[in-house]
This record gives sequence, C-alpha cells and structure tokens, in this order.
Amino acid sequence: MIIYKDILTGDEIISDTWNLKEIDGAVYEVDCKSVTKGIENIDTGANASAEVADEALEDAPAQVIDVVDAFRLELTSKYDKKQFLTYLKGYMKRVKEAMKEKGADEATIKEFESGAQGYAKKILSNIKDFDFYTGSSQDPDGMIVLLNYREDGVTPFVTVWKHGLTEMKV
Repeated sequence: MIIYKDILTGDEIISDTWNLKEIDGAVYEVDCKSVTKGIENIDTGANASAEVADEALEDAPAQVIDVVDAFRLELTSKYDKKQFLTYLKGYMKRVKEAMKEKGADEATIKEFESGAQGYAKKILSNIKDFDFYTGSSQDPDGMIVLLNYREDGVTPFVTVWKHGLTEMKV
C-alpha cells in the first residue's frame, strides 16, 4: 500500500486503496462514499445491574465522507475566489521549493506549474461548490483538499494536488 503525504506538512492525505484518477497532469481526483459511522453496541453477556440505571449514550450515528474520516481531514473555512487565489499562489511557491529540495528536474517543475495554473482556473470557476479540508495537523500552509460532488449530486469526490504529495510505502 502507498500512502500519499502532504509534501509540506507530512499529513497523510490519501492512499492507493482508493482509485486515484490523474486529471490534467496536475491533480488526483478520488471518488468517495458517504458512510454511516456510529457507536457499536457490544454485548458482554453480563446482566445489567438493577441498581444502576441504563446509561443513555449521546453518540448517534453520523454520516461522514470515507476519505475525510480515514485521513482525519479537518473542515476549514470557505474561500472566495480572491482568498483561494492568494492561498494558492503561496502554496504553489512552497511546493515548488519543496520539489527542488527533493531533487525534481526542471521538466517536472514546469509540468507542475503549467498543470496547476490550468486546473486552478477550473477550481476558481466553481469555487462556491467546494468544501475545503486541511490535513490532520490543520497547518494553513499545507495542502487544502477540495471536496465536491459529481454531476449526480450524490457522489462526493476529493481533489488533491499531484505534485504536493510524497509517497510512503507501507
């Protein structure tokens, strides 16, 4: 299994257990599922005490997105076009520097820059449709994972920056 980590923060973002689809040489899109996560009822076989009232549990089942839950991604505030563009410029600069530090060649860096610029336009045209998540460290300088829904309005998918990830084999 390969776990993809944020190149800047080291947060685990996604793994190859999900079907990663490369889009425009810039990002990976991953279809997710909305799943119910709730408390398990475990029967120990013991009789309930007559003196102790049954404890009511407040944990009700909750709907979560599987990728968001599995990688402990944290919902962050919404961005408008101007805010996201400001974030993206800084993020792209930091990723480019990290790529150079890791020995990426000029062709790979050019691919990153051109692909990211093109895909950023797609994001900005639909910015209101996205939810924004940070990695578990909640570092605002790290990758912002984008969550949106397919045309069917039911299937969630996340978008992550291809060059903003490093691979860790497990």
